[in-house]
Amino acid sequence: MRIDRRRALALLGLGAAATPAVARDAYSGAVAFKHGVASGDPLADRVILWTRITPADPAAGEIAYRWKLNPVDRRAGGAKSGEGKTGPGRDWTVKIDATGLDAGRSYTFEFEANGVTSSRGRTRTLPSGPTKDVVLAVASCTLYPNGYFNAYEAIANLPRVDAVLHLGDYIYEYGGPDSYGMNSAVAGERPHDPPHEILSLADYRRRHAQYKSDPQSQAAHARAPWIVVWDDHETANDSFSDGAQNHTPEIEGDWVERKARAVKAYYEWMPIREPADGGPAIHRSFQFGDLASLFMLETRITARVKQLNYDRDLPEPGGPAEVAAFKAKLADPSRMMMSPAQEAWLGAGLKASVKAGRTWQILGNEVVMGRLMAPSLKKELGEAKLAEVMAKETKNGRTRLERLERLAGLGLPYGLDMWDGYPAARERLYGLVKAAGARPIVVSGDSHSFWANELRDDGGALRAVEFGTTGVTSPGGGDAIKTFSVGEVFASANPEVVFNDQAAKGFVLLTLSREEAKAEMVVVSTILAKTYETKVLKTFRVKPEAGGVSALIEG
Repeated sequence: MRIDRRRALALLGLGAAATPAVARDAYSGAVAFKHGVASGDPLADRVILWTRITPADPAAGEIAYRWKLNPVDRRAGGAKSGEGKTGPGRDWTVKIDATGLDAGRSYTFEFEANGVTSSRGRTRTLPSGPTKDVVLAVASCTLYPNGYFNAYEAIANLPRVDAVLHLGDYIYEYGGPDSYGMNSAVAGERPHDPPHEILSLADYRRRHAQYKSDPQSQAAHARAPWIVVWDDHETANDSFSDGAQNHTPEIEGDWVERKARAVKAYYEWMPIREPADGGPAIHRSFQFGDLASLFMLETRITARVKQLNYDRDLPEPGGPAEVAAFKAKLADPSRMMMSPAQEAWLGAGLKASVKAGRTWQILGNEVVMGRLMAPSLKKELGEAKLAEVMAKETKNGRTRLERLERLAGLGLPYGLDMWDGYPAARERLYGLVKAAGARPIVVSGDSHSFWANELRDDGGALRAVEFGTTGVTSPGGGDAIKTFSVGEVFASANPEVVFNDQAAKGFVLLTLSREEAKAEMVVVSTILAKTYETKVLKTFRVKPEAGGVSALIEG
């Protein structure tokens, strides 16, 4: 079943830019700003401002508010203000597209309702014209029960950050005593709300509200504008256009309806400029002066076809004929990540960016793009070390390692929810890069791991570099397997992988200049205590070259 746009729009109700009809009398009772303020989707002349007004009376109707925005530099001119009303139709969230702003200028902003003033946020428009440098923090994967959002606080404390890129899994849909993350030492004080898997519109709203009630999250949102895209957990695990691994239609109802509810809550609660039709096609671009273009890709719920699955599509023992048939199915060109329209949009955007003389083309991408073949632990560790590892591992750990060895023996990719599950689509993307003569830097989320990858097409030509950001709190492979370095094994076994760490938590700090791009992998020392330290685990640089990028340079 393809996306039914009319059904989705009907469920989204108010659509992208709509606000509730103005009531004759607004609610005048007590209110609070419990979820902080945020800004997002900055352009050279505008930015989205966001907050949520919580009425003391849950049966309240519309609430009137005012907003104001002031330049940080105090130069004459540039202040903006306005007013409006919000209500239960959009869960009392407020979203303002503040226009008529000056390029490359920093502002503070705040809201007021019924005599109560919100906290103050800071935002910044994109530069235009000659631009010396740009600093971006890249984050992903925030599992609330699994730990404190120390990485968010570290982003808030940065001396400079022009924008925060969040690449998805901003919330997780799971919930309940035995759900994902609930074995953490701090899960008892951070259980998901509601305490069950979210399904209804009210559920998705409550989960977003919980994540934005976190003070470290609020600090990061108040620090700089965010540019966001969803991955799967904003809807359900391993989602695709027509369903999800974690959605059972017979029990949980129609997928299109669930997806529309999730998208509606996301649009209400996130500082994103919404598509005019209210649908889920949120790919969009941003121009950082004459230095860089950022293309945020949507590869999850608009066009992605269902993932292949080893248990379902290649059950054991899987002889040569079955493996060959599986590989043929994997290589099918119809296995899309992006729609033809989005691919055409990206191709045109890359060409326009290069033609405009911008040094860098950044791809904000939800899942890892590099080729990650399953490593043979027998080969990488040696038989003696592997036997020692297997003896120390739990039953679950041994099962995972045995599966890895089987896939390695068959010459198959590690993960099928990544671009490795859609190799023809990846090759088409590399073709767009080649045709444009672009210099792409891919930033990726989802994997709960740091990656520094050199991306090559089927002919072996270097087409881009990739920096994968680890999770803010979500557990990686190094949390489950502690008897050896999972990251070192992946880097050793895969030619495209220069570096991989699957245990650290943190974010990538990406600094762009005309001479180079520098990626610093910033880690927090713990997510199980509110006192922590930060350090740079690794630094990689890449140089622009005619028609492409250099190989990665460490240090």
